[in-house]
This record gives sequence, C-alpha cells and structure tokens, in this order.
Amino acid sequence: MVGKLRTIRDWIAETGESPSVRQIGERVGLSSTSSVAYQLGRLGARGLISRAGHRWRSCCLST
Repeated sequence: MVGKLRTIRDWIAETGESPSVRQIGERVGLSSTSSVAYQLGRLGARGLISRAGHRWRSCCLST
C-alpha cells in the first residue's frame, strides 16, 4: 500500500496532476485495475488520500 501512496505522490510531483488507476498499476506492477482501485479505496478509508467525484484521477494526498 505504501508503494501506491509513494507512486501517487511522485506522479503528482512530476506532472502536477493525479495518475490514473492504470498508470498507478503500471508503476507498481499490477495489471488489474480493480485491484488498484480496491487498494486506493483502502487508502481513502484510512484518510491517506481523497478524491473529488468518482474518478481516481481526481485523487489527492491528505495532509
């Protein structure tokens, strides 16, 4: 889970926008977008990330 959080942070730092579920999966070595989305949901439930609307592309890191 930490790898996904780091991936999101690094992606935002590099591009200025949130990565897509597919882009996160590519960086952490997962081909299943549903697995990535599930784990992003767990990060959200823990208050580590949040998103505007229903798209993970709109996620941001919580402080």
